[in-house]
Amino acid sequence: MEKFATLILVCSFLIVLVLLLSYQATSDEVEDEREFNYEDDSEKGPARWGEIRQEWSLCNKGSMQSPIDLLDDRVEVVSDLGRLRGSYRPRNATLKNRGHDIMLKWEADAGFIRINGTLYQLKQCHWHSPSEHTVNDKSFDLEVHLVHQSPTGKIAVTGILYKIGEPDPFLTSMMDYLADISGTSEKQKVVGMVDPKQIKTGSTKYYRYIGSLTIPPCTQDVIWTIIKEVRSVSSEQVKFLRVAVHDESDTNARPVQPRNRRIVQLYKPTVEEEN
Repeated sequence: MEKFATLILVCSFLIVLVLLLSYQATSDEVEDEREFNYEDDSEKGPARWGEIRQEWSLCNKGSMQSPIDLLDDRVEVVSDLGRLRGSYRPRNATLKNRGHDIMLKWEADAGFIRINGTLYQLKQCHWHSPSEHTVNDKSFDLEVHLVHQSPTGKIAVTGILYKIGEPDPFLTSMMDYLADISGTSEKQKVVGMVDPKQIKTGSTKYYRYIGSLTIPPCTQDVIWTIIKEVRSVSSEQVKFLRVAVHDESDTNARPVQPRNRRIVQLYKPTVEEEN
């Protein structure tokens, strides 16, 4: 009887493990983006992503898709979300050309953010130009996404918007490595130790809503945090990010998706918190 009970326990554990691995495999962003593109009139364009693969069907059918327009007069201003604080640390990282964007992937535990008591480990960041999210229908020149994942495979993404101005210090530190990728057919470049804190995600005000990945498989139930403060980036840095991927496209931004009555919150600290 004890052997039978042990067998049942082992089988149950294996089933849960398989389901978890399966969920994570289907929820992760694709790392080879050549199967789709951003051309409006293409059979592989954003309007057709959900038809390319069955597991990408949410790209067309999902009701909580990203990006969205963050319309100020339709946000719910709150003060109970708490300041956005990342607990990050330097770790080895690699730059990868995924086909339509440049991804910086950390090879080990580079830290986390905590949302509603859950820890989300930082996995990678990548850039979109122009920005995917808009504010009051206004688009920006660049948007970086820091992708985090919980132990159960849930995803949380922090987005930062940029406008043309002074060079971004973090991208400045990456330029030599981007040049190495841009000038060759190599798909990746080992960077070495990279401190995520240099991206400067801290902010006293941010938007929060539930959405999806903005590239296939367009997984939903993603917790989005968009920093309200717009940062600056040089036009040369934006162009370099586009040239480095060799896809001959001027953009890698998915069009804004329907909001579908979703709640968008804007965190503003109380006077006591600001002090």
